[in-house]
Amino acid sequence: MRTIRSRVAVAALLLVAVATPAAAHVTVQPNEAATESFARFVVRVPNERDNAATVKVEVQLPETLLSVSFQPTSGWNRTVERKQRSAPVELHGEQVTDYIASVTWEGGRIEPGEFQEFGFSVRTPEAPGTLTFPALQTYDNGEVVRWTGPADAEEPAARVRTFRLEAGQVELLSKLGDDEDDDETEIPVVVPWVALVVAVAALGLALTGRSRQA
Repeated sequence: MRTIRSRVAVAALLLVAVATPAAAHVTVQPNEAATESFARFVVRVPNERDNAATVKVEVQLPETLLSVSFQPTSGWNRTVERKQRSAPVELHGEQVTDYIASVTWEGGRIEPGEFQEFGFSVRTPEAPGTLTFPALQTYDNGEVVRWTGPADAEEPAARVRTFRLEAGQVELLSKLGDDEDDDETEIPVVVPWVALVVAVAALGLALTGRSRQA
C-alpha cells in the first residue's frame, strides 16, 4: 500500500511540474481558463536584472476579450488604448464596436529580486484556443525587453489556453463556486486542480486494481 501511495504522490508531483509555467518571464496567470466565463488574471512581472528596476509594463490584449476591467495597483498609474473591432459584437443587448487593445502600467518600480502582479478581469471568448498577450518591459536604464516571441523563444509572449467544459465539469465547478461564494473567479483557478485530483484518483484506482490482481 505504501508503494502505491508513493507512486500516486510522484504522479501528482509530475502533473504539477508540467502545469507550472517557466519562471523569470512576463506571464499571465492562471495560464488556463474555461471559455465563456468571467475570469480573473494577473500579469506577473519579475525583474530579471541585478542593476536596474522595471518602471514600465505594456501588455497587448486580444480583441476577443470582453468586459475587461482592471484592479488598482498601488504606486502604479494605468492607461489603456482602445481600437475599433474588426466586427461589432453584442454584449448585454448592445453593439460593441471597440475594445481595449493595450494597457500600460508605469510610475512604480520593481526592484532587483522582486516581482509585481497587475490584476485584471475579463469574459473569455466562446471558442476554445490560445489567448496571446505580447508585452514590453522597460527598465530605468532604458532597456526594453520584448516578450513577444513564440512559445519556445527566449522571450515568449504570455499565453493562456482556453477550453470548453463538459456538462459534468460545469456542474462540479458550480458546486465548488457556491461553496466559495465567488462564481466569477473560481473557474479558471479550480479547473487545473480538479483535473489534477481526477487524474491522481484514476491512477490510484488503476494501481490498486493491479495490486489486487497480483
